[in-house]
Amino acid sequence: MTTPVPLYQAKADLFRTLGHPVRIRVLELLQGGPLPVRELLAELGIEASSLSQQLAVLRRSGIVSAAREGATVVYALSAPDVVDLLLAARRMLTELLAGQGELLAQLRTEARR
Repeated sequence: MTTPVPLYQAKADLFRTLGHPVRIRVLELLQGGPLPVRELLAELGIEASSLSQQLAVLRRSGIVSAAREGATVVYALSAPDVVDLLLAARRMLTELLAGQGELLAQLRTEARR
């Protein structure tokens, strides 16, 4: 009998899956709708083998799905809630960076004294 994975472990696994810049960019690109691999490659400017590895990780996790249309493979978000997660990350980063900007301004002001 297998032991169920605790929720905190499942969350950590999800964040590990998202923990690569190429994967994040792919998800950002797919927010606008399904895209063929050739368009992802053109947008990302990376080797096809590298993109293939990153897409495989996202597929295994169930975040994206792939469909063959003739000779073309088209990827789409299969977990649309990831869009909300990416937006939340953007808001968090905006707040964190704004706070750092304020601190930097204070440091510069004090350095001039």
